Amino acid sequence: MNSAHLVRAEIRKLTSTRMPLAFFAVLTAIAVTNAAAVVFGTDMDGSKAFIATGIDQQSLIAFAANALMISGFFGAIAVAREYGHNTVVPTYLATPRRHRAVLAQFTAIAVGGAALGFVGTALTAVAVVASLPTTEFGFMVSGSGVARVLLAASFSGAVGAVLGAGIGALVRNTGGAVTGVVVALIIAPPLAVQLAGGAASWVPNTLANVVSGVGADVGSIAALVVLCIWAAVPATIGLISVERRDVV
Repeated sequence: MNSAHLVRAEIRKLTSTRMPLAFFAVLTAIAVTNAAAVVFGTDMDGSKAFIATGIDQQSLIAFAANALMISGFFGAIAVAREYGHNTVVPTYLATPRRHRAVLAQFTAIAVGGAALGFVGTALTAVAVVASLPTTEFGFMVSGSGVARVLLAASFSGAVGAVLGAGIGALVRNTGGAVTGVVVALIIAPPLAVQLAGGAASWVPNTLANVVSGVGADVGSIAALVVLCIWAAVPATIGLISVERRDVV
């Protein structure tokens, strides 16, 4: 079985469960929350200055940081549950070279994470556009701005999914893998910033905002590269772990 067939098989496994529907429900809830913020939210002075400019609105619909986190959970759960249910055993029997199976799985999960990021951004943008008529402002984000947040969220979703998949392959327990993602994306970054103030520009959320065009802490290319490193490290560790440890 070649690599393309392995990736397609992994995608079929991901889409044959209810997990994508659960994550779609989460994305919908976030979009509805954003719409409610536009309709009912105000600044301290009672105005709606937070949607008064194009960049403000682009910041509101920028979904890359959310995509990174949500897809991290997606990747972690997708991989870890296979060990929990022992469905990984027939995969490795069919593909004895484990690294090929793992890379195919990571690729499929990256595609799923990118899809989550894209859909999440689209739902949020539609929700914001639909709610703006209740205010005095129209939609002011340019077409290129919308395209950028869509692409940024797709990229960040893929990165987050691979990061989570690496943790899932290492931990092999769903609860532990989810906890690992929380540590990697929620707990560790603020701690790193406390220990070294310069680290603030290189934590995942900051980098995701830069890629979305709503942050300028570092250059866009640097942000893309470092985000890839954030995913590559746990993915590499997870791959090595799979190669060296027993399946069950």
